[in-house]
Amino acid sequence: MVKTTKRRVEVMEKTQKVRKTQDEILKIWQEFKKENTRDLRNFLVEQYLHVVKYNAERIFAKLPDEVELDDLVSAGIFGLIDAIEAFDLTRGVKFETYCAPRIRGAILDELRSMDWVPRLVRSRAHKLDQVSKILEAELGRSATDEELAHRMGIDREEFSKLKRDATAVSLVSLSRKWFETDSQKDVCEIDVLQDKRGENPLEEIQKRDLKSSLTKGLTRAEKLILVLYYYEEMTMKEIGATLDLSESRVSQMHSSILARLKAQMSHQRKELAV
Repeated sequence: MVKTTKRRVEVMEKTQKVRKTQDEILKIWQEFKKENTRDLRNFLVEQYLHVVKYNAERIFAKLPDEVELDDLVSAGIFGLIDAIEAFDLTRGVKFETYCAPRIRGAILDELRSMDWVPRLVRSRAHKLDQVSKILEAELGRSATDEELAHRMGIDREEFSKLKRDATAVSLVSLSRKWFETDSQKDVCEIDVLQDKRGENPLEEIQKRDLKSSLTKGLTRAEKLILVLYYYEEMTMKEIGATLDLSESRVSQMHSSILARLKAQMSHQRKELAV
C-alpha cells in the first residue's frame, strides 16, 4: 500500500512538472507574439526541433543514399521557423499538428531543388513505367513502343521524347553506395561499374603473340598489307596508294600471303597434335 501511494505521488509530481513546462512554453509563445525577438524564436525552434528530425527521418528512409539527412533537417528548420512566425495562438490548434505539414513541405521543396529532372518529366516517366507493367501483365511479354504509345494515347514522336526523358530520370550518381562492407570504405556504384573500354590483358597478349607469329618471315611490305587491311580496315585501293602499288598488285600479294599463312598454320597444327 505504501509503495502504491509513493508511486502515485511520483506520477502526480511528474505530471505537474510537464504542465509547468507547457505553461512556460505558452508564456513564451505569448511573449514572442508581442515582441517577436530572435531569442524567443530560437527557443521555440529548439523546443520543437524533434518534430523536424522526426519528419526528416521519415522522408530520408525512402530516399537514395546520396541524400544527406542533415540537409533535410536544415530545410525542415526553415519550415519550422515559417510555421512559428505564422502560428496563431487564438485558433486553439496544437502547434505540432500545425507545423508538421509546413516542415514536410520545406523538405520536399529542398528535394525538388536538388533534383535536376523537372517534376513533369518524372511524373510522365512514372506513368510510362506503370503502363509498361500493366501491358506486360496483360500480354505476358514486354510491350513494344507502338503498344505503349497506343495505350498512353500519344503519337510515336511524342512517345520517343517521353522515352528519352524517362531514360534521363533513371540516371544515378556514381558515388551512390552499392552495399556496406566490414571495412571503413563502402563499395560505391563506380567501384562495380564495368569499364567496357578496358582491355583484357590475357586477350591482348594472345593477340600480340598471334600477330607476331603471323607476320614472322614476311617482308615489310607484306606486313604493312596485313596491318592496313585487317587492323586499319583500309581497302586494296587505299593500301596501293599508300605503298605506291597498283590495286591488282596488292590483291595478288594479299592472296599469296594468305596461302603461305595457311600452310604455316597447318604445319604448326600438326606439330601441336604430335
